[in-house]
Amino acid sequence: MPSRRHEFLATAIPKLRKARDLESEPIERARVEALHRSRRVELPTRAVPRFDRRFSVVTEDLGFPSYVITPRHVEPTRTLYYVHGGAFMAGIDAFQVRHATRLASRIGARVVMPDYPLAPEHTWRDSHDALVEQAGRFADLAGGIVLAGDSSGGGLALAVALSMRDRGLTQPTHLVLHAPWVDLTTSTPETLELDAVDPWLFYSKLTVYAEWWAGSAADLGRPEVSPALADLHDLPRALQLYGSRDLLAPGCRLLAKRAADAGWDLTSIEEPDLIHVYGVLPFIPEAGRAMRQIVEFVS
Repeated sequence: MPSRRHEFLATAIPKLRKARDLESEPIERARVEALHRSRRVELPTRAVPRFDRRFSVVTEDLGFPSYVITPRHVEPTRTLYYVHGGAFMAGIDAFQVRHATRLASRIGARVVMPDYPLAPEHTWRDSHDALVEQAGRFADLAGGIVLAGDSSGGGLALAVALSMRDRGLTQPTHLVLHAPWVDLTTSTPETLELDAVDPWLFYSKLTVYAEWWAGSAADLGRPEVSPALADLHDLPRALQLYGSRDLLAPGCRLLAKRAADAGWDLTSIEEPDLIHVYGVLPFIPEAGRAMRQIVEFVS
């Protein structure tokens, strides 16, 4: 049974984020583009206590910023390459930085967080190669990389791993996927059914955001866009965590089935009645359990 704190957030987050159904694609495009014009491109650290005393940050220029966050008083032994979610149209959130730095502290890692260009002004083509190249560079360092992400970032992390494999680059040691968005074609019919129970995500918006990120309907099924539909052989060990009250749950189940068919070592944990990306939400016991599961998995 979900905790009271989880149920509070399940109600509060959609209200705080002003989550609502799509009015129309042109209205949504204008709204998102206006948000992007007013957005400050910087690493949001306000959710991390004493951030400046605990970490240093170097910004790599990939044609877009990518933040390398290093602990000040501990020598990192590996890298957590963390790809943020936000339906490909929202930037890095402070609580994603909180989750990534907390996980990195537990596993002795530096954090790399790319701030990739967002839809609808940009598509996957504007960042994919740069992400693959940077992840490959860090994978060659001592200790390798844990490649992780939440929601759209989880799907993008898997897409990056696929390209690293196909290009012969050093593979991540592990993949960690929080409720990854891995099928932008929405080929699973149950997705529409969950629209009635997910308090946060909306099917109508997902379809619009998916086409924005793909750039065209023809690209929706590409492995760089919908990695669950790709050939999943020879990938690193992976952990997938998601809740059943999540519009993306059918895609996560599809990924688990296709992984089993391909012989890919994917551990998939579905938590009953939990909402989208519960594992990165603050102050709930379910997120604490997810953190312990991740640390055990990558240790």
